[in-house]
Amino acid sequence: MPQLSRPARRAVLVVHVAVSVGWLGLTLGLLALSITGYTAASPDTAAVAYRAMKIFADWLVLPVALIALVSGLVLSLGTAWGLARHRWVYVKFWLTLVTVLLSVFSLRPGIDRLAAQAAAGTPAPDIGLLIAPAVATATYFFITAVSVLKPWGRTKRGSRLRRRAQSA
Repeated sequence: MPQLSRPARRAVLVVHVAVSVGWLGLTLGLLALSITGYTAASPDTAAVAYRAMKIFADWLVLPVALIALVSGLVLSLGTAWGLARHRWVYVKFWLTLVTVLLSVFSLRPGIDRLAAQAAAGTPAPDIGLLIAPAVATATYFFITAVSVLKPWGRTKRGSRLRRRAQSA
């Protein structure tokens, strides 16, 4: 992929940061609702919390996750950072991909099940849907820290590419 122009890179970066921060906030919201539903003394309160989680899951989780993944890929492939030149970019990519897949194949179906139970008047707290947003939140904080700190240096491929560029 050719290098992005400065205006394009900045636009994609703003989208990526905004959506990534939004994904973290969305996950914190899901965690708060999950805690509310799990600890609620009233079945009505639990039902409302689980129905609210479904609205987030149906309308926000997948689009936000995919935009974060795609904008991150565009940035890595369209800038000098590259996808496999620096360990921090590589780790971010794989963690993001795993969390997108877990959101699609685990989180959303679990939320759908809880919301259906809530709609039927039998909300049953699920520890798995308390743990999932907690783990996702911790993962997104870790990804954010990695983005800011850029630890671990270059990959072997990145080191080879750098040596070739310096000797040319």
